[in-house]
Amino acid sequence: MTLPVHDPVALSKALIRRPSVTPADEGALGVLEEHLVPLGFTCQRLPFTEDGTPDVDNLYARFGEECPNLCFAGHTDVVPPGDLADWTSDPFQPEIRDGRLYGRGAADMKCAIAAFVAAASRLVAAFGDKIPGSISLLITGDEEGPAINGTVKMLDWLRANGEALDACVVGEPTNINVLGDMIKIGRRGSMNATVTVHGTQGHVAYPALADNPVPRLLRFLKIVDDHIFDAGTNHFPPTNLEITTIDVGNATTNLIPARATARLNIRFNDQHSGSSLSEYLETVRAQVDGNTGAIDMDISISGEAFLTPPGDLSDLVANAVTAVSGETPELSTTGGTSDARFIKDHCPVVELGLINATAHKVDENARVDDIYALAEIYERVLADYFGLA
Repeated sequence: MTLPVHDPVALSKALIRRPSVTPADEGALGVLEEHLVPLGFTCQRLPFTEDGTPDVDNLYARFGEECPNLCFAGHTDVVPPGDLADWTSDPFQPEIRDGRLYGRGAADMKCAIAAFVAAASRLVAAFGDKIPGSISLLITGDEEGPAINGTVKMLDWLRANGEALDACVVGEPTNINVLGDMIKIGRRGSMNATVTVHGTQGHVAYPALADNPVPRLLRFLKIVDDHIFDAGTNHFPPTNLEITTIDVGNATTNLIPARATARLNIRFNDQHSGSSLSEYLETVRAQVDGNTGAIDMDISISGEAFLTPPGDLSDLVANAVTAVSGETPELSTTGGTSDARFIKDHCPVVELGLINATAHKVDENARVDDIYALAEIYERVLADYFGLA
């Protein structure tokens, strides 16, 4: 039987047509099943739920039963398009203009998923059950959302069901200027803190009868903003703290407010952990508070820093990039968080996708030539990984 070889641009269009704004699927996973099942992939839908969060549908697809298992991880959910009037064309009606495919999710990251499916279809059509291992896809509908009912629970399900991943490529848009200029081998950790200082409201003319929380909040912020956490490492930039908002909510000119609140974010390298940085913030809180109990702090950790040290997997992907594009990719840890922060606890993981310049923007797009080239890169990764080149 002749197996289908899928066109990555046609599949990209089919995925973009599904308005899968988190947490809605709108048939996007079904499109993938329709393309993967005829190739011999076993597809399992994995819906998960948790109180206080929206239900999310996910997909695990695997070709083969033997190890090693090379996985591609990605997400079909997208961010909202915003004001449709700002788009040149309907964000969910893909359109090619001047060599670029436009639509929500083109860069982040439906076209990368389509490129991997196309690559897998070529390898399966050429080698079938002679592939010495397995190819799998771990596709979530919850990457752009709270990331509770997606990749984390899928990985737990895999472990509980004896499904092991030996290596993983995440299709996030990693490149800056041209396809192949950057591979992500790690990510900084990220944490948020909300600091609230409580005081006593009063008249500005009688400060002795009030307790202004603003100066104490400013002292706290001054200390943490001036603090030098580290000088960076060979693979990570220095840890940075950014104050994202200061709120008092006082519209009255002669009123001392009852409370003042600030939010901050810390992007940290692998010299720190969410726990160690939480301890640091607690130390500063105690220093400024003076045991009065006037300062509350709420800390949430989005993800820990991690690094897949340069080695077999990064070399494999980098060599495939160079062979197809001629680029020598930078091995980087820059950018925000991704679901690789969860996968790294299960297997070595690197990230390679399209150019990220238009991700989440109006008129999001990907170069058509890049979609085809990315499929070639992924095919080379697969062939080299299984020794079929």
